[in-house]
Amino acid sequence: MTQIDNGSAGRMCEVDGVGLYYRTDGERGKPCLVLSNSLGTDLSMWDAQADALASDFYVVRYDTRGHGQSTSGGAPFGIERLGLDVVALLDHLDIARAAFCGISMGGLIGQWLGIHQPRRLTQLVLANTAARIGGAAPWQLRAEQVRRDGMAAVADSAAARWFTPQFIAREADAVARLVDILRSQDAGGYAACCDVLAQTDLHAGVGTISVPTLIIAGEHDPVTTLDDGRWLQRQINGARLASLPASHISNIEAADLFTAQLRTFLL
Repeated sequence: MTQIDNGSAGRMCEVDGVGLYYRTDGERGKPCLVLSNSLGTDLSMWDAQADALASDFYVVRYDTRGHGQSTSGGAPFGIERLGLDVVALLDHLDIARAAFCGISMGGLIGQWLGIHQPRRLTQLVLANTAARIGGAAPWQLRAEQVRRDGMAAVADSAAARWFTPQFIAREADAVARLVDILRSQDAGGYAACCDVLAQTDLHAGVGTISVPTLIIAGEHDPVTTLDDGRWLQRQINGARLASLPASHISNIEAADLFTAQLRTFLL
C-alpha cells in the first residue's frame, strides 16, 4: 500500500544528539525532494512549493539545526555537520537518493552535499546563495549581537534584506509573518549558524560538483547577487541559471516562478 502523508504533523529525527524537526508531503513512492531553509526562517517558508509539488514528489522539508523546532545541541558545529544532518535525515527515512533544493544558507548546505555526498543526490538546486556568503567579520559581529541582545537586534532590519520595497508594501502580512518567525528563533541556534557562515568558503570545491544543477538568483538580491549565481554557473559543469524578479527570499517573493523553475528542472 502506498503511504500518503499530507504533512499535517511534523516529526522529529534524532541526529548526533540533536532533534531535527521535519515534515513530509506527498506519496512515499514518488521521487524525493528535500527543501532546506535560509538563515532565521523555518520549514514553513516552503509552504507554497510543498503544496504545489506534492503531487509529483515526496517533499521533505526540515528546520535546519538551531532553527524552528530543531535543537542545536549547544556545541559549535560547521557546514559539514549541517550537510551530514541531511544525510542522516535521508537515512532515517530510508531514502537512498533525493533531489535537494536549498536557499541562501540552505544553498550553502547544498553545495557541500554536491561536493562531498554526490551519491545521495539526483539533482541540486542552489537558490539565492554563493560559495561564500558575505565576509567573516560581519557574521561574527551578528553572532555576538544576538547572543548579547537577542533576536530583536536583527529582526527589525530583516525585511529590507529579504524583499524588495515593492513586495514589502504589497504583501505586508506575509512579510510580517516571516519577520515574526525570525524574532522567535533561538538566539543561540541562530548565532551558531552565523558562525557557520563566517567560517564557510566553498570556492575551492564547487568546481567538482557533477550532479545536475540549477542555480536560481534574484535580480534584486543584495545579499547573494546575480553575479554570485553567474560565478557558480561558470564553475559547475552544465549548470543552468535562472534569474527571478525578486530579492533574497525569491521562493516567497516570486513563488510561482520559483516553483515553475523547480518543476521544469526536476521533472
